[in-house]
Amino acid sequence: MSSQAAGTAGDLRVLREGEARAAASGIPHADLLVAFADALVARDEPRLATLRPRLVDALGPDGLLETAAVAANFQRMVRIADATGIPQDAPVMTLAGDLVDALALRDFASAGSTPEPRLLQRLAGALLRPFAAPLMTWAARRLRTRPGGGHASDRPAR
Repeated sequence: MSSQAAGTAGDLRVLREGEARAAASGIPHADLLVAFADALVARDEPRLATLRPRLVDALGPDGLLETAAVAANFQRMVRIADATGIPQDAPVMTLAGDLVDALALRDFASAGSTPEPRLLQRLAGALLRPFAAPLMTWAARRLRTRPGGGHASDRPAR
């Protein structure tokens, strides 16, 4: 949904297929981002060393910093959730139903901690999902118009 709000929505399913297919996602620099995430998870320092300058060229220094911060934060959150067995929030699962299926997220062992949404939750998700992306787009625009709002990559370089 956040990619829809930013106007960069693409086919996220190809991201499960690795770097070679990431370019088909329609997401700018997806091949570099997937390669970076894969190298980070694998702790492949030589690969990271070659990817960092390429990310700086593509996204700028702030873009590399944001990419590393997001990847590291997700790595941290996933490890905590897996270690403690924290289930995914019901409202998130309600709204993310199609995305969960498209990315085959239930295939991961940690998905066993999250119960399947009930019929009423699935119906509510189907009814609310069309409104979620426009609402996020509206919120993202409001954030960008506030001083200091938005991502560093949205602001002019200094």
